[in-house]
Amino acid sequence: MGPGGPRPEPTTPGPLRAVFVGVEGLVGMAAVAGTGQLLADIATPPDKDLPFGWQDWTVPGVWLFATVALPSLLAAALALRASRWTADAVIGASTALAVEVLVQIPFVGPSILQLICGAVAIVMAVLAWRVRPGWRATSRACRPAIRR
Repeated sequence: MGPGGPRPEPTTPGPLRAVFVGVEGLVGMAAVAGTGQLLADIATPPDKDLPFGWQDWTVPGVWLFATVALPSLLAAALALRASRWTADAVIGASTALAVEVLVQIPFVGPSILQLICGAVAIVMAVLAWRVRPGWRATSRACRPAIRR
């Protein structure tokens, strides 16, 4: 507690909060749709791209859901609630999305979709980093004090 009473819980700033809700929600819903396509064997890559001798796309579908859909939808839900954990959740979801893209490339080759998803992951992580609670205080603390 500070001299003026309890400090208010930091929240995600308004304009970026809407970006986080929209983009993370869209990425999460797209990943859910992709998971459904993989599990239903609809519009999947060729079976020759399956790793480790797998016979169908079930494991990659579950992997996509666990590594992209869940983290992105969680980040969107936290942003919708203006939670103080939003920025950290967006950074985590962005990291998971980047890992997913990097893991895909050796199996299915590079594509424009991976380029777009990679760019989204980088931009969202940078935006989230900039609004993390304490970021401004930390950046101010790193500057040398000016004394008169």
